[in-house]
Amino acid sequence: MPESVDSKLHQQTSYVCYIGEANVYKIKEDRMVKVIKIDDIEYARKEGIQEKAEKLDDMEYKIIRTYSAGVFSGYVESRKGQEVVIRNARRLWYWSGASSLSQLANEGVKNAEDCKFAQEVDKIEVLQVIEILDCTEKARKNIAEVQVWQQ
Repeated sequence: MPESVDSKLHQQTSYVCYIGEANVYKIKEDRMVKVIKIDDIEYARKEGIQEKAEKLDDMEYKIIRTYSAGVFSGYVESRKGQEVVIRNARRLWYWSGASSLSQLANEGVKNAEDCKFAQEVDKIEVLQVIEILDCTEKARKNIAEVQVWQQ
């Protein structure tokens, strides 16, 4: 028995939905967008559009991972190779409620009370930077709300 048009449409729709589950993020007009690509056309769900974090004096808010000094959040003032100067920087020593730096940069943390984020310093120069992630405004606000961890 030949397949009906409805059956073919259902198969295509299921396939498209599966592709839509892919975690592909692009930067479009200062927004981080989860997109899928079909026939060389990129599609994004309206509710999936995430605003990039607000700038400070034209500096972008980022999460910066170094080889041996740890992970920092703050505004990138300058970068030369693997050396980065960060303003309003916090060391993110331990986080809970985000499975990776990617999730932290997009969503922030879910268990702020269990995180260990050091107090902010005005300026720090870090060496051996191995990863720099754009942050959403949601993540920036979330990180800022985490209580300072100190002993």
